[in-house]
Amino acid sequence: SEAPSPGRSVAAWEAEAEPSRQMATFFGEVVSAFSRAVDEEEEDEDEEIRRELAGRRDVTVHWSSESRSSTDNSASLSIPCSTFLVAVGENAAGFLKSFVQCCGSWELVGTVTLGNERAHRQHTSEKQFPADSSCLLYRLTSDPTILSCHCTCHVAEDQLFHWAEKVFETIQKRNLSVIVLSSSSVTEYKSSRSIPSIPVPFLRALKTNTLQELPQCQLLEQPNVISGLSAAVLTHCQVQQIPAVLYHCYSDVAALDTLTVEAFKPVLASRSLKSFVKVTTQSAEILQQLVDANKIQSNLYT
Repeated sequence: SEAPSPGRSVAAWEAEAEPSRQMATFFGEVVSAFSRAVDEEEEDEDEEIRRELAGRRDVTVHWSSESRSSTDNSASLSIPCSTFLVAVGENAAGFLKSFVQCCGSWELVGTVTLGNERAHRQHTSEKQFPADSSCLLYRLTSDPTILSCHCTCHVAEDQLFHWAEKVFETIQKRNLSVIVLSSSSVTEYKSSRSIPSIPVPFLRALKTNTLQELPQCQLLEQPNVISGLSAAVLTHCQVQQIPAVLYHCYSDVAALDTLTVEAFKPVLASRSLKSFVKVTTQSAEILQQLVDANKIQSNLYT
């Protein structure tokens, strides 16, 4: 600032200089306050969007009123279950439909809903379940303690733990055994042998420490690893000390395929399946119908 000129009082000089100082201060405060207001508004909007997206990604299990009524304690839901079959992917679900659920009568008793950027929904006609469910839960009517789950949708990495936790917290764990089925590309398989020289498809197994029965195929060799929902389910069973085995099929075909589905057939020799599964000529017919229907559906989107 300039010094007061001769003949002007210091007070007059300060009075003239004050407005400029006030404008500078006022301008600074307005800009700063305005920026804070915008930031807070944007943060609130972002938080609201995050909450909405998180809500859509929640994993929710819905059981039918009939299955709920079969529980001993309605306060804490615990569906009776001795054998739980979990099929992850089209080929695993195709195996259950054609080779396991062709035996006896099965009813839809529950669904699992979840949302993510790649999840597709399976529409159900049952009014008591959400119309667009992600996974379907079935029960054998002649033995209601045998349950199966078909999960053909994508379960995101941040949803895997919650899926296993939410599903298993509603199932009775006493005397429970679990069989998990899944498949992936043979390119993911690591071996000292040349991959093209290995006949595909082929089956490998992983099991929990509490499983007493020997798997129906060779155990998965190191350093191979399994990822995704099937691995999350097996990990949950290992932590909870639930006897479980994972059968994983390596195939050179990604879509629903007859040979890939049939590669799971050794699983039928499992102790928990031999009691109610009978191989019939219907299996091949059902499988062919599933493959044909899948081809038609695929052609609609190509």
